[in-house]
Amino acid sequence: MSRGRLAADLGVDKSLVGRWASGAVTPSAHNLENLTRLVASRRPGFTMLDWDRDLEGLATVFGVEPTTAAALALPSTSVYDGLPLPGMDLVRMMTARRAATYEGFWRSIRPSIAMPGEIFHDYGMIRRGPDGLLKFKMGGSGLLFEGWLLPVEGQLFAILFDTVGQTPIFLIFNGVALHKAMQLDGLILAAALNAARTPSAYPVVLERLGDLTGDEEIDDERCAELLRLDTVATEETAPPAMRQHLIRDIGPGAVAAGTGELFLLSSWANSLSKGLSSGGHLKG
Repeated sequence: MSRGRLAADLGVDKSLVGRWASGAVTPSAHNLENLTRLVASRRPGFTMLDWDRDLEGLATVFGVEPTTAAALALPSTSVYDGLPLPGMDLVRMMTARRAATYEGFWRSIRPSIAMPGEIFHDYGMIRRGPDGLLKFKMGGSGLLFEGWLLPVEGQLFAILFDTVGQTPIFLIFNGVALHKAMQLDGLILAAALNAARTPSAYPVVLERLGDLTGDEEIDDERCAELLRLDTVATEETAPPAMRQHLIRDIGPGAVAAGTGELFLLSSWANSLSKGLSSGGHLKG
């Protein structure tokens, strides 16, 4: 049964089914009840109690060889394996200290490579996962990217993967020193969504839209709502000053004319990253 068909039969978003399948989230009580009823219509006798079985017991219920079921389950377990990268001890230490600074709902503002001059948004959520790392989810217009946000040395390094094609993108943001990040400024490195999938680098700004409630089910539903919003920027969501920051004049000609820089940079001198103190009195 395809994820799209399952989502349609349950009346939920296809991306939510994808998160269930990857192990990123578990169904709410309401969705689990509906899912159980749907499974029971195809596997008579299946009940809510069957979800508590171990992998081998569940395989028996569905008439699947346990060894085959274990092999099929291997990809989803990698969700909790973390990243096998050098320096992860430092990342985990910094995440433990600063996770609350960046957790929340966010909207990106970025130029389009495929449609020069146009500005678009992505919507999503940053939340610490069960492995202690910051999970980063952004998307829009049918695309969803999920991965990790790694705080290191005052900067934030993100690695995201397209949940359909598994295409990676990389982001670097200037971090904030205050208690709560309100806006983050950085760069994206990705393959453009054109026919040639051209390697591209371009500026991006993240704006905080709201805080997490602490209830994972409610926060997941709020994130799903955001992912359905229109991604085209307006004059209100991307005013002229923001557009000027995102669409820059760079290269030797720009340097010679005094209108820009040689390279595409996100330096502290013109960074838009900013935060609030715990009491909200100090901004910067």
